Amino acid sequence: MKIVVALGGNTPEREVSLRTGAGIGRALIELGHEVTLLDTGTGKILADPATALALGSGKPVPDAASSSLTAGNALLASGAPTGGLETYVKSIPKSADLVFIALHGGDGEDGTLQALLDLARIPYTGSGMRASAVSMDKSLSKRIFRDLGIPTPEWIELEAPQDPAAAWRPPLGEAEVARLGGYPLIVKPNDQGSSVGISVVDGPATLLPAIETARRYGRVIVVESFIEGREVTVSVLDDRALPVVEIIPQGGWYDYERKYTSGASRYEVPAKLPAATTERLLELGLAAFRALRCSGLARVDFRLAADGTAYCLEVNTVPGMTETSLVPKAAGASGLSYRDLVREIVEAALSARAPR
Repeated sequence: MKIVVALGGNTPEREVSLRTGAGIGRALIELGHEVTLLDTGTGKILADPATALALGSGKPVPDAASSSLTAGNALLASGAPTGGLETYVKSIPKSADLVFIALHGGDGEDGTLQALLDLARIPYTGSGMRASAVSMDKSLSKRIFRDLGIPTPEWIELEAPQDPAAAWRPPLGEAEVARLGGYPLIVKPNDQGSSVGISVVDGPATLLPAIETARRYGRVIVVESFIEGREVTVSVLDDRALPVVEIIPQGGWYDYERKYTSGASRYEVPAKLPAATTERLLELGLAAFRALRCSGLARVDFRLAADGTAYCLEVNTVPGMTETSLVPKAAGASGLSYRDLVREIVEAALSARAPR
């Protein structure tokens, strides 16, 4: 098949997306597909997965291009398109069988790219426009979780002024902090991933600086109860839950650096948990996936409290697929190689999403 991998983008998660796209591109080539790597941040066609990996890792970019990609690049024979995301989508010809979305955050995960591909009647991997938009909106998805009985940490939504330079003292006093269970608190942007802009706040002195940090990434900010306990995640592939993964950061909490630096965190796959707890997590992972009407692949993140209660934090509709990412680890524990995982994502997309 002729598959375009959309990767890179222009969000704070650009480097991770390039590394995700590199792994996916390599697997697709090994599976015999004709592959084009489209960087939606620059509009450039990347020469091969090694180029994408180098760009995402800050390494020198290799000169050589893989011959197996030459035919694939003919899909966009007019050369690198110029313009925004809509222009790049228009440059994808009808002869493309599928767009494999490897964009984390922003237009690639909030439903924008999905809507454009729907209009172009080009099949793509992962969730549709509505599920993507709702999943990216942390506060909105938490409302759905709460309404459906899926435990989620208590939270307060703050909306900053339109002008990013405007002075702002958010309406968050002692009563609101008490309602969240007191310090520590989690402060994060409403629509970012990979722990971008997130802070753990230990007291009132660092609360406002944390809110200002989150504000740099969006006007809507979530202040959330901190759940003391273990960090676990459930990946869902084509409506089936994969083994639970426990993340054990090597000092500190699971921030951006510990997510994407090799050796910065340790993982238990499958997580060493009581059978009843594992079963409950798998049930909740599927429930959250279905509640937001996701499809294809998604990852559901939890905090597991000392009393065994699992609190759903969010659903990631375009989870990382790098060498340190959680989904490939969960797939491996279920007997799927990385290549098998990519093949199943492609098959799920083609069966669930014919051109609309």
